[in-house]
Amino acid sequence: MSDFDALMEFQRTTEALSSVAERLGWDQETVMPRGAAEQRAEEMAAMEAILHERRTDERIGEWLDGAESEIEDEEDARMLELIGRDYRRQTRIPARLATELARQTSLAQGIWAEARANEDVGAFLPALSEILMLKREEAAAIADGGDAYDALLDDYEPGATAASIATIFDEMRPRLVQLRDDVLGADRQPVQLAGQFPSETQLRLARQCATAFGYDWSRGRMDLAVHPFSSGRWQDSRITTRVVTSDPFNCLYSTIHEVGHSNYELGIDSDYAFTALGRGVSLGVHESQSRIAENQIARSRAFTEWLFARMSDAFDGLNIDNADDFYASVNRVTPGYIRTESDEVQYNLHIMMRFDLERDLIAGRLLTADLEEAWNARFLKDFGVAVDKPSNGVLQDVHWAIGLFGYFPTYALGNVYAGCLNRAMHAAVPDLDAALQRGDATPAVEWLRENVHRHGALIPAVPLIEQASGAPVSADPLLDYLEDKFSAIYGL
Repeated sequence: MSDFDALMEFQRTTEALSSVAERLGWDQETVMPRGAAEQRAEEMAAMEAILHERRTDERIGEWLDGAESEIEDEEDARMLELIGRDYRRQTRIPARLATELARQTSLAQGIWAEARANEDVGAFLPALSEILMLKREEAAAIADGGDAYDALLDDYEPGATAASIATIFDEMRPRLVQLRDDVLGADRQPVQLAGQFPSETQLRLARQCATAFGYDWSRGRMDLAVHPFSSGRWQDSRITTRVVTSDPFNCLYSTIHEVGHSNYELGIDSDYAFTALGRGVSLGVHESQSRIAENQIARSRAFTEWLFARMSDAFDGLNIDNADDFYASVNRVTPGYIRTESDEVQYNLHIMMRFDLERDLIAGRLLTADLEEAWNARFLKDFGVAVDKPSNGVLQDVHWAIGLFGYFPTYALGNVYAGCLNRAMHAAVPDLDAALQRGDATPAVEWLRENVHRHGALIPAVPLIEQASGAPVSADPLLDYLEDKFSAIYGL
C-alpha cells in the first residue's frame, strides 16, 4: 500500500470516530437523561483520548512525507495540506489536556444549562474558570510563541487573525450603528406579532419550512434543544430548534438557520465522505449558509408572503392582516437582549461585543469573576438597555461553556460572506423571488450547492467566496443590502 493510501485509510477511521463523538454531543443536548451527565463526560473524554492518539500518531508524519511524491491532483494536495495542518496542531497539545478539555466541557454544558435556568451566574463561574485555564494552556501550546487568541481562532477560521477581524468590525460598526439609530428613530414602526401559538403547530410549520428549503428528511431529523444547533455530516445531519409559545418566529427561523448548516453538510460531494475534504471549509463559510437561508432568503418579501399565508391558516388568523405588514414585522428592529433572536441590523453588534470580551478573557485582562459586570456594562453602552437577568445576558450562549473561544467572530464573518453570495445569487437566479413566493427555496439551495456546498473543504474560505461571488470579499454588499432593505421597511 502506498503512503498516500495508508494515510487515507487511517484518516477514514479517524473521521468515522470523530462523527461518533459528535453524535454523543448531539445526544447530550437533545435526549440524554439529565442524570447521565457524569457518565457522558467520561465517555466523551475516552473518545477524545482515542482521537487525540490517532491524530498525533507518528505514522501520520511519515505518511505525509512519503505521500508528497504520490499526489495526482488538487484534491490529493488539499487533503495532505489539511491533514498536515491538523497533525501539527494536535501534536502540540498534550494528550492529558485534550482529554481533560473534553471531560470538563461536557460537564460544564450541564452546569451552564442549570445555571441559566436558575439565573445563577455564580454557579457557572467555577466551571468557566476551569475551562478558561485549559483553553489558555491549549492556546499557548498551539500558538508556539504567537498570539494565543489567533491560535484558537485559526481552528475555526483558518488564516484569519484577531487584527484582521477587528479591522472589518471597525469598518462595519459606524454604518450599522447609524442604520440602527435611524431605524429606531423612524416614524414608521412595524406591528409586533402577538398572541399565543401552540408548540405543536409551530413545530409542524417548522417542518414545512425545512422542507421548503430542501432539507433531506431521509438523512436528517429535528429535535428540541436549549440552544439550537445542527450536528452531523455526509448521510446524517440533524437539526434542532426551540419553541417559545409567544414568539413563533423564534422556532421557525431557528429551524431555517440550522437547515442552512445541514444543507451545507449534506450537499458536499459524496466522494469526500470520511476524508479531510468532507466538511465545511470554515465556520465563517458555514455560518454564511445558515445566515443567507435565515435572512436574505427566508426574511425576504417574497418568502414571507408564503409564510404569512401558512401562518394565518395554521393559527386561525394573526393580529397582522396583510403580507406587507407581516414582512415588516418579521424584520422588526428592537433593542432585544438575545443574540440568536436579534434582527439583522443589530446582530453583528452582539458579535463584536463577545469578540472583545473573549479576547480579554483569553489574554487575562478580564477575570471570570468580573465577566458579568463587564458584559452588562458593555451591553448598556452598545445597546442602551440594562440587562435584566443572566439568561438575557452572560448566560445566554453555550459557547464558552463548551470551550468555543474564537468561535463567535465567525458568525459576523458568515454575515459578510452571505452578503457577497446573496448579491451574486440574485444576479444568477433572476426568477428566485417567484419561486420563494410559492414557498420553494430550492433554486437558492441549488445555486449554493453548486457554488459552495459541493466543494466541502477543497477550496479555502476566502477564495471559495470570491470564486462563488465573482468579487473580492468585502462587507459592502452586506451593508448595502441592510441599508436598502431597512430604509424601505422604515421609510427612511
